[in-house]
Amino acid sequence: MRDDAFRRQPHTRAQGRLGEDAAVEWLGRQGYRIAERNVSNRAGEIDVIAHDGDTLCFIEIKARSTRDYGEAIESVTPRKQRKIARTAALYLAFHPVESAIRFDVLGLDLGDDGWRYTLIRDAFAAPL
Repeated sequence: MRDDAFRRQPHTRAQGRLGEDAAVEWLGRQGYRIAERNVSNRAGEIDVIAHDGDTLCFIEIKARSTRDYGEAIESVTPRKQRKIARTAALYLAFHPVESAIRFDVLGLDLGDDGWRYTLIRDAFAAPL
């Protein structure tokens, strides 16, 4: 995706959707098998649920067009991690799995030459 398309979006929600689409495409190229996107329950939302080998991954995606507030991955604070973990726990209560689970964070930072992807596998433990 061209960076000017991202920057031309009228609001951050539209930018987020474009960033998430680019992220999902990139994750597929890294070998992830996407199972679900934008999973919501009363605890919150999970951007992507995917399989990496035999591991079920709950993936938080953050995209930023500037570095004014730091890199995208820096915005996944301990508070956000707790919310993601609670959302995943509620998801798993209704969709039990036998496999290992993991929390990954994918940051997309927009530069002059397009997206720079930063993936942190096993970014945090479930701080329930």
